[in-house]
Amino acid sequence: MHSFKQLCLMATTTLAVAACSPSTESTENIIGRYTPTAEDHILTAEILQQLGRVTDVQASPDGTKLLYGVTYTDIKQNKSNRELYVINTDGSDNHAITHTPRSESNAVWIEGGKRIAFLSSESGSSQIWAMNADGSDRQQMSDFPADIEGFVIAPDGKTVLIIAPIQIENDVQRLFPDLDKTTGKLYDDLLYRHWDDFVTNYPHPYLATLHEGKIGEAYDILEGQPYECPMRPFGGVESFAFSPDSKKLAYVCRKKTGKDYAFSTNSNIYIYDIETRTETDLTPEMYGYDTHPTFSPDGTCIAWQSMERDGYESDKNRLFVMNLATGEKRDLTAKYRDNCDDYIWSQDGNDIFFLSYVEATCQIYRCRVADATIDRISDGGDYDFASLCQVGDRLIALRHTMAQPNEIYSVAIADGATTQLTFENKHILDRLTLGRVEKRWLTCTNGDKMLVWVALPVNFDSLRAADPSYKAPTLLYCQGGPQSPVSQFWSIRWNIQMMQANGYAVVLPNRHGVPGFGQPFNEQISGDYSGQCINDYFTAIDAIAKEPWCDSDHLGAVGASFGGYSVYYLAGHHQKRFKCFIAHCGIFNLESMYCETEENWFTHFDLGGPYWEKNNKVAQRSFANSPHKAVGEWDTPILVVHGEKDYRIPVTQGMQAFNAARMRDIPAEFLYFPDECHWVLRPQNAVLWQRIFFRWLDKWLKEDPKQE
Repeated sequence: MHSFKQLCLMATTTLAVAACSPSTESTENIIGRYTPTAEDHILTAEILQQLGRVTDVQASPDGTKLLYGVTYTDIKQNKSNRELYVINTDGSDNHAITHTPRSESNAVWIEGGKRIAFLSSESGSSQIWAMNADGSDRQQMSDFPADIEGFVIAPDGKTVLIIAPIQIENDVQRLFPDLDKTTGKLYDDLLYRHWDDFVTNYPHPYLATLHEGKIGEAYDILEGQPYECPMRPFGGVESFAFSPDSKKLAYVCRKKTGKDYAFSTNSNIYIYDIETRTETDLTPEMYGYDTHPTFSPDGTCIAWQSMERDGYESDKNRLFVMNLATGEKRDLTAKYRDNCDDYIWSQDGNDIFFLSYVEATCQIYRCRVADATIDRISDGGDYDFASLCQVGDRLIALRHTMAQPNEIYSVAIADGATTQLTFENKHILDRLTLGRVEKRWLTCTNGDKMLVWVALPVNFDSLRAADPSYKAPTLLYCQGGPQSPVSQFWSIRWNIQMMQANGYAVVLPNRHGVPGFGQPFNEQISGDYSGQCINDYFTAIDAIAKEPWCDSDHLGAVGASFGGYSVYYLAGHHQKRFKCFIAHCGIFNLESMYCETEENWFTHFDLGGPYWEKNNKVAQRSFANSPHKAVGEWDTPILVVHGEKDYRIPVTQGMQAFNAARMRDIPAEFLYFPDECHWVLRPQNAVLWQRIFFRWLDKWLKEDPKQE
């Protein structure tokens, strides 16, 4: 492990503090807003990739303007670029303030809204820059010796927190310095790879002074401690919060390594005193995930999200508040059925606004801090809100549906009245014919009610009117997670409108094991992968197959991750319901998966324990129902998709499934990405994914060939 001082000595160059207004880089190949022809008015893989992606809305200190980013993609260049925009909070005067070939990210208002700080790699590494609110007078603020991954500026503007990686020393070269060209790595504990990388570094938080637009020397607040802070792979700036007086810093850390880290979700909230450089653990007796700390506006309280049980990443996400003077902790959501998925304090500190998935949509709620009463603010329509900030008597939020990616909306706190502020993709969506989505409630085999979305093909009504005998090939969508909501989501890969545009109906069950229907419904799937949720899939597809428009002779099942597991399991138990399958990064062999995955708490909790515990009934039931044990019953064509760098569900799972299908002479294809992880992120790979996906479905659900 290298200290910050060693990092400085290792830096081969000192970055010159640059100034440019605007960027001096060439603007010839800048990736920006795309306007497709869309002559047939149908969504394509290419159009899907090139829709602008709106993210990270920040309200100015005076509440008059919003700062946000839009990511644009160029398929030919096979890369993306992010630009920054400013808009008035009433929706007027929307304009870009950057136009550069390098993405600007982590943008925040500083100096009372006069300037904006952001991350850019314009100098050759990721550093903190600042510019006027109109985009002029760009100045480099930092010359940190490593790439900066994120930053937070204290309320008084005098201190900045920097997130940057610390390199892990190569044990082999330390042991054998004469082998200076060896690529071998030596490990002696778990979690040596995580998500999509072999672990060669971990992030740490640094504090530095900020004076007259320049960041001073930084120090590591976890100097010598071998812990991730923030927690990878998804932790970021939300893991840190300055107190309103800028004297204290709250941060999240799971202070474990190796096997302990791989099997635990026990992160804690710490308060770091900047003057004395001492810290206090606020949650020593809370054993699950504790995340996202935020001080109340007056600094007397701190809130955070908390899960109760160690090792269970899908436990109920509660909203806790602590009085910092007395140490009293309160669970404000103790009587609330569902999760607190994101939150902010109200500007007066009396309320907390939060997002929660309830019955397959994500809505906005308010919690009165004094008595923990909770009421819904948004109108409960068929859409999902994402991220929140407050501007006076209104909330600013992102909102999306299965038919529209994120746009910025303003929501009145008093009555939930909603106004759309941005129309980033209107010029594209207005030229497309989109399919509609309906809602069904079905009764599960155990008597519970299940909400099922039914997405109908584009031009469904006109097709039915022209030909009353028209029937649509239909897909069963199997959700990943497993405990992820089947809501009004928008995805650039598993995009339901793409399936509708290609002539398919899609059945999306909120089967047991998804949030939004109470914790017992969500938790039912743990230790029962092959039970009730599989029955729910059959309930959903069998019910929709009876509808007069559904082509029950041409049904397919598709899914990723746990959805891929579901596809593999259905393949051995579907009793000829389906004509083809697609499994992306799915779990095929539970025994090998238990020891191959990196975050071991996931399989340990979900499967009930390891396969070698012969007296563990839950674990033995899980492993006895592994999909690979029913390969002898496979009889249906299957497309397998997997990425080499997927360490959550390793690529060998997909290889086993594909090999087994071909060994049994079942028609199969294996789409392999050597440079992708659990997702497909590179633009041309994403387009290829869509083309192969529909090529396979069309072959078996439209052309209806004879199996060889």
